[in-house]
Amino acid sequence: MNTGKTMDVNIMGREFRVVCPDEEREELLEAVTYLNNRMREIRESGKVVGSERIAIMAALNITHELLTAKTREGFDTEEFRRRIVCMQTALDAVMPEQDKLF
Repeated sequence: MNTGKTMDVNIMGREFRVVCPDEEREELLEAVTYLNNRMREIRESGKVVGSERIAIMAALNITHELLTAKTREGFDTEEFRRRIVCMQTALDAVMPEQDKLF
């Protein structure tokens, strides 16, 4: 089992050591960049002070984005499953007719 390697990442000027599987390294770096950018935006707005509060606000904002994307932007896996079953049923219904053509 691949447990991953230790990586050092920098978020808002602070170093964090994390364990990450090799195959997820790029995604982790992308997540670090996204989080770092969101935290900097919050800090630069001047409305939130303190690293801990900025981190919590960033976490809340990102969680809200994720939950909104799941329901509004089509990432609802149950809806995808229903659509796939519907498409599969439609294909199953027309495939016997297609076989007669050849």
